[in-house]
Amino acid sequence: MTYFKKIAAFKDSSEFRGYLREIGAKFDLVDKPRIGADSMFSKPCAYKSKITGRTVNLPTRWALLPMEGWDCLPNGAPSELARRRWLRSAGSGAGIFFGCEAVAVMASAKANARQMSITRETVGEIAKLREETVARTRDLFGSDGTPYMGLQLTHSGRFVKTPDDKRLDSHTAYQHPLLDKKFHCDASNVLRDDEVEEIVAHFIEAGKLALEAGFDFVDVKCAHGYLGHEFLTAYDRPGKYGGPFENRTRFFRECVEGIKAAAPGLDIGVRLSLADLLPFEKGPDGVGRPAAWDFDKNGPYPYAFNGDGTGLGVDPEMKELLEFVGLLDELGISLIGTTFGSPYYNPHSTRPATFAVADGYLPPEDPLLGVSRQLETVRALKERRPDLFLISSGCSYLQEFLPQVGEWVLETGGADMIGLGRSILSYPQMASDYLSGKTLDKKLICRTFGDCTNGPRAGLVSGCYPLDEFYRGRDEARVLKEIKLLAKTTNPADK
Repeated sequence: MTYFKKIAAFKDSSEFRGYLREIGAKFDLVDKPRIGADSMFSKPCAYKSKITGRTVNLPTRWALLPMEGWDCLPNGAPSELARRRWLRSAGSGAGIFFGCEAVAVMASAKANARQMSITRETVGEIAKLREETVARTRDLFGSDGTPYMGLQLTHSGRFVKTPDDKRLDSHTAYQHPLLDKKFHCDASNVLRDDEVEEIVAHFIEAGKLALEAGFDFVDVKCAHGYLGHEFLTAYDRPGKYGGPFENRTRFFRECVEGIKAAAPGLDIGVRLSLADLLPFEKGPDGVGRPAAWDFDKNGPYPYAFNGDGTGLGVDPEMKELLEFVGLLDELGISLIGTTFGSPYYNPHSTRPATFAVADGYLPPEDPLLGVSRQLETVRALKERRPDLFLISSGCSYLQEFLPQVGEWVLETGGADMIGLGRSILSYPQMASDYLSGKTLDKKLICRTFGDCTNGPRAGLVSGCYPLDEFYRGRDEARVLKEIKLLAKTTNPADK
């Protein structure tokens, strides 16, 4: 079994840099933290929307990335637990709340029964939560610290769950030879064209409701193997939503064009998986390995968007990605929250971590290489398309070195903003602490234990059970501990 040196083991920046070079990671960091005006995170940053024509002066170059909550009310309205998460995130000092939360556009689009959903019934409560969150940021940082607030609109597609949360109720774009086997799907799960049209209508209605709720923009999700992302590789689907590029991107285009027409004045961004890989599975030793693909019989692996054909790498010419970015140009979209792969079938590429989740696998590579892959791909896109406004992702694994790596990325033009995801659950004020010159609280820094995934996958509410005292003291923490102990007896990845 392979083990990797943990981030907390590095004494200083020099030692960390030496290790990065040793393993071949292609990123760097500044030697020391930078405070206030000396930090790249506080340098002037303006984003101009091609859709609204509005120029937004962002207070910092930190961005909050949307996460899928498992703690809302059954009708999709925010609960007190969701309210706590949002109000804690207000202390981050982020310049953009990119999507705030993964919000289902209809009840049958949820990846879990307690996911937030925006409907006529819930829009009022979501609007109140947005107002309260913005008010909290102003209380903490003044009116100049008001973030650009978005709402992520999503349909979970292949990963939709039944209302009782006990099994998948997959809605797929096409029949995928590997993912269908992995997630027990068949032809009956493939959406008909009229069903796709109905989903488009729900995206448009959700956009109208988001504008009504006061959000500055919506993020039309096209990432992580969810429905919008899956359509990008629907080569084998017949009809108007599959085959050639124009058809494979029709779903996304109809959603965006419909929202623009129905919600004038609302900006639009996209959370985009810049590339994909083969699905991975747990090997006999608990380490992840790519699913078997017969290259001799089937040729290059075709279902990894912007892949190099091996299923394990990115196309160096980025042909598919650049073609999709060309479509974004036509639609007026330049705001992109970048990400990579899928947490469902190659999680090591999406959210690099040392620890395996209870139903997952140990990393097949040093997690720092997963961070590097994401940063490299964002940089390559930024070099080719400097007009795009790109937010990085996949950085939580960097832990106490995250701000210093972020300084280097921004200083060298590798992205416009640095995104924070799961790390916010344990330490929402990490970014603002860094900018104010406070020593980071190492007891709160996310160590990628995975319990923010283990808990929800076991039907428990969202939260950081190891590091947030609020969740550590709840009954769910005891249940989760029992689940993990049981997993250790059956999953070599946890031993």
